[in-house]
Amino acid sequence: MLAAALALAGCGHKLVAHGGDTTVAVYPDKASFERLKSLQSEGGPAGMIGGLGASLVAKKVDNGTPIKVISSDDDGYQIEVLDGANKGISGYVSKDSVD
Repeated sequence: MLAAALALAGCGHKLVAHGGDTTVAVYPDKASFERLKSLQSEGGPAGMIGGLGASLVAKKVDNGTPIKVISSDDDGYQIEVLDGANKGISGYVSKDSVD
């Protein structure tokens, strides 16, 4: 029973989309997340490049998709998608994208 309890401890989370979006961007790793968010925050041409890069690099996963949190830090979570069309992918999401 202890093993089952530990296995379930990382489960029970889901992705949460914001701002009218129906999907959440899952980045391949934290470095990609930070690099693209930095470009987007600059605005202008760099912001456009950051937005385009995010759409090419990040996988779009449906709102409410169940995930497993693998690890966390101050900015976000390393996750694995447990169900849906993107089942099995892992990546990095911002803290506000996980419930």
